[in-house]
Amino acid sequence: MPDDLDAVRNTGNVLEVRGLSRSYGAVRAVDDVSFGLPAGGSLGIVGESGSGKTTTARIIVGLERADGGEVLVGGRSRTARGGGGGRAARLARAREVQMVFQDPYLSLDPRTSVEAALREPLRLHFPGRDHTRRVRELLDQVGLGTRAADALPRQLSGGQRQRVAIARALAVEPAVLVLDEAVAALDVSVQAQILNLLADIREQTRIGYLFITHDLGVVRCVTDEIVVMRRGRIVEAGTTAEVLAAPGHAYTRLLLESVPRPGWDPEAIAAARRAL
Repeated sequence: MPDDLDAVRNTGNVLEVRGLSRSYGAVRAVDDVSFGLPAGGSLGIVGESGSGKTTTARIIVGLERADGGEVLVGGRSRTARGGGGGRAARLARAREVQMVFQDPYLSLDPRTSVEAALREPLRLHFPGRDHTRRVRELLDQVGLGTRAADALPRQLSGGQRQRVAIARALAVEPAVLVLDEAVAALDVSVQAQILNLLADIREQTRIGYLFITHDLGVVRCVTDEIVVMRRGRIVEAGTTAEVLAAPGHAYTRLLLESVPRPGWDPEAIAAARRAL
């Protein structure tokens, strides 16, 4: 494993998922899922609850193990059995992919200040660096500033807490950031601020984003490509603009029609869903 992730970021596809599968008893939560994320790209995985999108994300991060298939970052497998390579290799693997969860309050220790939350991963992954300067850089990067360093999570707004969660994920300089419904719990105006922040960070760092969401508005704003999942399988994939403008699969059309708007008919949509 390299000491930094520059080589990973400079590859064509920073993340590749090949034939991924995961079952829970008789339920196929993830069924032969494959896609790629270009370095510096932004890919959205969309679908309703139970579609398999979050399970896919958890396998990519390493929170769950796949039954079959492979996840590669920078051409190196993250799903090989046994791992190995010692502590340095395990830490390098952990740095490659980081995750930001839906609820920033639950993902932060309520007893730990913002500065302490950022120093913890820095001490683990970069013991020889100037952590004080890096904490300042991270706070500035997510638009908080040093005034927030001493605050506890309960003293921050939801948007500020999510900025802290993003800063903590960025602290280890990942090649891929997985965002699992990361703005779903925020007010609409705050959502826009966080999405603009993420767009700026991607432009500055060339980090790859994997957005897990049911919100087609979020996908439309911040992703280059889209994967649509239903019952564990990919039913449609392509550029975001093309898929949302002219969906080829009935399920994708149903998702688009389910967005409330003038003339919206929830009963007709429910009937269409049952007929799929």
